[in-house]
Amino acid sequence: MSMKGLDCDVLVIGAGHNGLVCAFYLARAGFKVTVLERRGVVGGAAVTEEFHPGFRNSTASYTVSLLNPTVIADMDLAAQGLRVVDRKLQNFLPLDDRRYLATGAGRTKAEVAKFSARDAERLDAYDARLGVLADLVRTTLLETPPGAAPAGWAAGLREALRVLPLGRRLAGLDITARRDLLALFGQSAGDMLDGWFESDPIKAVLGFDGIVGTYASPYSPGTAYVLLHHCFGETNGRKGVWGHAIGGMGAITQAMAKACAARGVEIVLGDAAREVIVERGRAVGVASESGRMLRARAVASNLNPKLLFTRLVAADSLPADFRERMAHYRCGSGTFRMNVALSELPRFTCLPEPGDHLTAGMIIGPSLGYFDRAYQDARRLGWSREPIVEMLIPSTLDNTLAPEGRHVASLFCQHVAPELPDGRSWDEHREEVADLMIETVDRAAPGFKASVLGRVAYSPLDLERTFGLVGGDIMHGALALDQVFSARPVLGHADYRGPLPGLYMCGSGTHPGGGVTGAPGHNATREILRDLRRRRA
Repeated sequence: MSMKGLDCDVLVIGAGHNGLVCAFYLARAGFKVTVLERRGVVGGAAVTEEFHPGFRNSTASYTVSLLNPTVIADMDLAAQGLRVVDRKLQNFLPLDDRRYLATGAGRTKAEVAKFSARDAERLDAYDARLGVLADLVRTTLLETPPGAAPAGWAAGLREALRVLPLGRRLAGLDITARRDLLALFGQSAGDMLDGWFESDPIKAVLGFDGIVGTYASPYSPGTAYVLLHHCFGETNGRKGVWGHAIGGMGAITQAMAKACAARGVEIVLGDAAREVIVERGRAVGVASESGRMLRARAVASNLNPKLLFTRLVAADSLPADFRERMAHYRCGSGTFRMNVALSELPRFTCLPEPGDHLTAGMIIGPSLGYFDRAYQDARRLGWSREPIVEMLIPSTLDNTLAPEGRHVASLFCQHVAPELPDGRSWDEHREEVADLMIETVDRAAPGFKASVLGRVAYSPLDLERTFGLVGGDIMHGALALDQVFSARPVLGHADYRGPLPGLYMCGSGTHPGGGVTGAPGHNATREILRDLRRRRA
């Protein structure tokens, strides 16, 4: 196809972080790229917005660790203004009026020893064993997973070559690591942690990562992998550490947008993709809600694959089995998200004076049993009577977000049902549940409720309507065994290509999955470029 009659070489649907990463690499390779974004701001779910007069916060995604160092370096995000700072403590778990657990460099062992000397002694071994697996996953992040055996010798050879490096790495693991890896994919986070530790507080802090963005009990099989998924990141070169982007998560995507602009990428805001244009069995562009008809050599979608293939692509353009798989692609992370403007910092009963713990992820949820009850409640009632709340106060690290002397808090709340039982609407219950979340924090930090100057709450339905997160799923699809690696989103299409030629996937519904990583955008570009260059040749 020549450029005559085309608007660009590649049209990217969605200016979320992966869409921007994909656009950048394509433009750097010399191709003309246009990005079409439904909202009036770039960033997708990684965006900073004013939610109360004078108060700004990361609207949806809220903390940084998984952003890939290669992406950071290639896009030169530091030169575009991005700065990430470490939390002074990683996590803070209030337990009752006197007791708490705080974790962070040089402190975790002594804190855990308050509850169990045995657990404190086992921490190094746990970290080392999990670290081996995290390092293994880390090596796969920027690779295209091997797929199902394809037709044709050339495609088969390509898939075989993809398998070989992974096979060598697996062969290099000792027998302990191989057994750990097998257990990880089949076990629950709860079972794994119960096998390592005896005290509730450390199991709660570690187990929280097993249910983040996952509508499941910590005792649901597969949640051990979800725990690992949150361990492969790094901040400022320190593995497994979480930090804060100065200016909020939107600072990441604004820096990415600047890098794209420097490469000539055109970003169209305020216009949604309505339909993928298909001609002679190939995607050739997009029709937008405003009536634009944008034609391109290739289309790359940053959307949840379920949203893409069930709403934007005509059913008769897809194989029947693939359509059925997409209809049953599981989404829903049990997330209720809030941003809160505060007149003052909270004072936890167990540690009332302001300190480093207020820079941490503050987890309301003292045990795995508490997490399990919260999930069971949500399944029966629609939301947990005693919910899990992780609170961050980024203004303790970043004075750009709130007026002097004031603060902003991010409340990441679980568990809630993606769809309420009995046909009830989240629009009818949003504020009731938001009150419950505030009161849950207030029980641990009396006076918190009185300090709230303003708030915005996002139910799963709001997250879907605002950000395209189907079922409120922050991961763009459950991180289950049948929806990860070579099976993400569907076995046979883990190479970022859908069954419709010319249409690619570059969002978190592909390997390596959810979180602000940039890896799907990076990886999809490699496959798009391979096909574009082959067609050009």
